[in-house]
Amino acid sequence: MSSAQDWLSNPLGIVQSIFDQKSTNLEWEKTVVTYFKEKLQENDATNWVPSLNDVPLHYLKPNSLVKFRCMVQDMFDPEFYMGVYETVDPNTKARVLHFGKYRDIAECGPQQEVDLNSNQSVTLERQTLYCVPVPGESAWVKETHARASQARVSPSTSYMPCRHKRSFEEDEDMDMQPHKQKEQLPAGSSVCSTAQASGESKRLERTAPSGQQRPSPLDLNFPLPGEKGPACLVKVYENWDCFKVNDILEVYGILSVDPALSVMNEERDGSFSLVDPMTCVDTTEEQRVHSPPASLVPRLHALLAHKLDHSNPLLPVSLQGGEEAKNYAASFASELPAVRAELLGFLTHMLLGDSLAAEYLILHLISTVYARRDVMPLGKFTLNLSGCPHNSNYTEHVYHIIQQLVPSSYRLCMTLHNMNSLRFIPKKDYAANRLVSGVLQLGRNTSLFVDETVLEQGQLDTTGVQNITALGNLITWQKVDYDFNYHRMEFPCNINVLITSEGRSLLPSDFQVPLQPQTVPPNTDEYLTNLQAALPPSLLNKFRVYLTLLKTMEYHISDEVTKAVEDDFVEMRKDDPQSISAEDFHRMLVVARLLSLSVGQATLSWERWLRAKQLEVLRTSRTEQQKCVNGNEP
Repeated sequence: MSSAQDWLSNPLGIVQSIFDQKSTNLEWEKTVVTYFKEKLQENDATNWVPSLNDVPLHYLKPNSLVKFRCMVQDMFDPEFYMGVYETVDPNTKARVLHFGKYRDIAECGPQQEVDLNSNQSVTLERQTLYCVPVPGESAWVKETHARASQARVSPSTSYMPCRHKRSFEEDEDMDMQPHKQKEQLPAGSSVCSTAQASGESKRLERTAPSGQQRPSPLDLNFPLPGEKGPACLVKVYENWDCFKVNDILEVYGILSVDPALSVMNEERDGSFSLVDPMTCVDTTEEQRVHSPPASLVPRLHALLAHKLDHSNPLLPVSLQGGEEAKNYAASFASELPAVRAELLGFLTHMLLGDSLAAEYLILHLISTVYARRDVMPLGKFTLNLSGCPHNSNYTEHVYHIIQQLVPSSYRLCMTLHNMNSLRFIPKKDYAANRLVSGVLQLGRNTSLFVDETVLEQGQLDTTGVQNITALGNLITWQKVDYDFNYHRMEFPCNINVLITSEGRSLLPSDFQVPLQPQTVPPNTDEYLTNLQAALPPSLLNKFRVYLTLLKTMEYHISDEVTKAVEDDFVEMRKDDPQSISAEDFHRMLVVARLLSLSVGQATLSWERWLRAKQLEVLRTSRTEQQKCVNGNEP
C-alpha cells in the first residue's frame, strides 16, 4: 500500500488509500482503525511515534501521526462534520469523493468546489475533548518516556515563522471565528478557494495594527499553578461515551495545525452565517476558548485513544488481564519481599529512624480506592504524619523524595495566601461555556502532599473556608463537588492524600502517626539530600514498579479467615466493649489488606492479621502519648 514510514509521516495518505478502495460503504472507517492498531502493536512501534509531551510543536510535521499523554480537563459539546463530501470542477463537471474524517478543513484541488447539495455527502458526529498534560506528572516519568522515544523529528522551517507570528500577534483575529463555523466542513468550501491563493502567507505573517488592543494571553486552563506543556483539542470519533472528565488517556492521532483555520477566522465573511445562523449566538469568549489558535492549542484527530490503568512508564501500559501483564507481574512477584524490605529501610532513614511511620507510609503509598459502597469509598488511606518540625525544609525534602517514587504528585502548602487565593474547586464558566480548572482537578492515583507546617496566624476569607471544606470532603468521601453556579455536581476521585503537620492535622485523616525520630542529624537538609543521592537508580526503579504494581493487585479474604477475624473481634470486646469500636476494627482490616498486598499476598493470612493488630496497637499507643504531651489536641 505504502512505504514503511508512510503511516507515521503521512497517515492521511494511508486513510486516502483505504477510502479509495472502500468508499462505497462505511467499512473503510473500521479498516483504518484496524490498520493503525496493528501497526502500533508491532515491536517498539509506539516508540517511533513522536509525542506532544516531549517534542516542541514546531518540530512536528503537520498531518503526521503523533501521540499525547494527557488528562481530560473538559468535554465540549459534540460537533457535526462532513464525513464524506463531493467536489466538482465547474469547467469539466468532473466529480471527486473525499473523506472529511480526521480533518478540520475540507480539502479540494485547484478549480474545484465543494458540492453542498450532493447526495453523496454524509454528515457525522465527533466529540471534542480539551486535554492537558497529566497534572503533577513527575520529572522522572517525562524523562523515562523521552529516553524510550525513537522518533525522528526536525524543526519545520516552513511552519515555525507562522507559528510565532500567530502565537503572539494574531490571537484576536484567530479567536473571532465561532466554534461551529470553524469546525463544520461546509465552511471549507471557502477554504478551497483561499488555501491556494498566493497571498495566504502574507496574511498569516502580517502583524496586528499598531493601535489595535491585543487580547490577554490565552489561558490554557491547567489545574495546577506553574504547569507547562501543550494543551490539545482531541477529536474523538469512536466510543467517546467511555471517556470522562479527569480520565488519563494516551491518544494516537493525526496532528492538525492547519493555517487555513486562521484564514477562516480572519475573513469572517457574511456567507458563513448563512451556513449556520446559530453561530451568531456564540459569545466572543466562547469562540476564543473553543477555537483557540492551532499554533497554541493544536488539534489531534484520534485514531486510537485508551484510558491508562496507570501512568508509570516502567510497567506495561495495561496491567489488566493481558499476557504481557501477567508475565511481568509473575516475574516481579519473587522480588516483592526484598524490595519491600529495602523500601522500608529507605523510608525509615527518611523519617529519621521512625520505622513505624515508615510502615504506615508504605501502606499509604500502595493504597487506592478499589470500590465504593453507597457513598463510602473503600481502600482510601489518608495518612497524617504529625510531629514534623516547623519552620524547616524537612517536609519539602520529604515531598521531593516521594515525588521520585510516584508518577504524579502535588505539594499543597497550606499558607493563608494559598487558602484564600487559589481556586480548589473547578467551576463552570457559562460565558465561555467551559469548565475552569481547580487545584483539586487531578488524575487518578495522584499523590496530594498537604503541608500544614507552613500554617500561620490569620483570617480565612470565604474562598479559604470553601477550599478547606472541599479538601475535607475530598479526604473523607474521595469526591469533589464542582461548582456549576446554580448547583453542585459530584465528581468521584481517587487521590492519595498525605498530610504533614506539627500537631494533629486540622483536616480529617484515616490514620495519624506522630513522628518519633530516633536519630537527629546535625544538618537535616544535607542528610536527606545525601540519602536520596546514595539510592542506586536500579533500586529506585524497583521502588517505583513496586508501588504501582501493588495498586492493581486483586485481594480477597477466605471464609475461614473471615470467621477467625470476626471471632477475634468478639474476643477483643468481651472484657471491655469500649476498648475497640467498629471503626477501629475497620481500620485494622484496612491495614491488614494493605499489609498483605505489600508482601505480594492476594489473600489475608492469620499471621498478617496479627501483624496488623500489632501495628495498630503501637500507633494508637503513640497517638495517646501525644495527646498527653499536647493536652490541647482533640
